[in-house]
Amino acid sequence: MNAALYNEAIKALARAAHGAGTLAAADAVVRLDNPYCGDRIDLALRLSGARIGALAHETKGCLLCRAAASLVGLHAPGAHVMQIGQAIVALDGLLAGADLAPEAWQEFAVFGPVREIPARHGCVTLPMQALRKAVQAAQARARGPGL
Repeated sequence: MNAALYNEAIKALARAAHGAGTLAAADAVVRLDNPYCGDRIDLALRLSGARIGALAHETKGCLLCRAAASLVGLHAPGAHVMQIGQAIVALDGLLAGADLAPEAWQEFAVFGPVREIPARHGCVTLPMQALRKAVQAAQARARGPGL
């Protein structure tokens, strides 16, 4: 096991499992899989206007995916949907080698060692991809059917 990759901060996030569970009366539920690692996340959310009103996830996967899902569970509830897009850009940038912007979820920094292992990027980004898809689905549902 790579000690830098699986550092104590990542282990602690995975153990904390912020947001783990199910959500009744969700506006959207999405399931995403990482075929390379076997990670799977089921993410449910409820919007409150333009903010995440509630969120829950059931994540089965590697330590990196579970830690990233825990960060989503910690920061997404109460966040404006625009902040979610900014967080996704910040995480993608970090994995590409950029510094985190001050407004980013600073805990993303624990994933810095992952930037050197592109095959593991999908493990870290899967929960954020699920969050984006769930927000999009909830917004589409709120708009209702088109003409």
